[in-house]
Amino acid sequence: MTFPTLTPGRAIEGISAVLLPYGSDERPDWTTFRQLLDRTWSAGLTPAVNMDTGYVNLLTDDERARMLAETQDVADGRRFVAGAFIEGRAGDPVALYRTEIDAIRRAGGTPIVFQSTALTSRDDDGIVALYREVARDGGPLLAFELGQMFAPFGRIYSDDLFARLLDIEGIVGAKHSSLDRTVEWRRLSLRDRARPDFAIYTGNDLAIDMVFYGSDYLLGLSAFHVEAFAVRDRLWRQRDPRAFLLNDLLQYLGHLAFRAPVPAYRHSAAQFLKIRGVIRSDRPHPAGAVRPDSDLPLLEDVARRIDDLLAEIAS
Repeated sequence: MTFPTLTPGRAIEGISAVLLPYGSDERPDWTTFRQLLDRTWSAGLTPAVNMDTGYVNLLTDDERARMLAETQDVADGRRFVAGAFIEGRAGDPVALYRTEIDAIRRAGGTPIVFQSTALTSRDDDGIVALYREVARDGGPLLAFELGQMFAPFGRIYSDDLFARLLDIEGIVGAKHSSLDRTVEWRRLSLRDRARPDFAIYTGNDLAIDMVFYGSDYLLGLSAFHVEAFAVRDRLWRQRDPRAFLLNDLLQYLGHLAFRAPVPAYRHSAAQFLKIRGVIRSDRPHPAGAVRPDSDLPLLEDVARRIDDLLAEIAS
């Protein structure tokens, strides 16, 4: 394949999935969740809720509805993205997705079609037909490719199938979470040829420099330090080579947090945010994968190194 070129000076669109924190009582800490939302907007990033980082596949329907309602309340008109999640529900998937999409739009959010068994178990024609039906009322609507290391109902589409999604006018972008930069590079090449205004949001927490090649991002890793991601994006736009220095530290954090089992990164996020004094408890969802306490010194070290670099950049 032809390797892509770097794009210094390009403005990066940053969307950050928001962690749902849990308290010592193993219940969602909605007060702190609201604070994390506001912190994301204040950093200059767009929050994404009811995503993998927010334990969407482990929440009840009522909890997902509350997450959307809390976000709407805090947003006060500010932009956010929300997952249209239907996994585990019985019924016509088109109707189920459309119900979720309508609820997100009423709340003021941009919907992203979270994959489900009802979607990914279809053949290519069936997948395209479902997306077309879901998007028949127009956009903006985001698609989503999710590797099975994140969830068993995820699927990375073939290049041919992805190309067909570009023909659906209402879908204006797609999050790509294969953790394989070569696949994402092919997505970018195809996008540039067929539909340049289509956004590719990298979900590759092991290669966050994909934004230097033309991707935007919708990441779980950015939830660890929204301020640092915002500074990196600004440095890149300003053609400041310190963007690479900050990116390298954030990438080290990504490789530590997103090692197998990958879903345990959500506990890593809670540990890191507690170390930084951003949240009160590092408890994960009661059914979520956990990290050992031996990770804490490593997380403390990278937190200090990131903050030292941010202070140096600001001086």
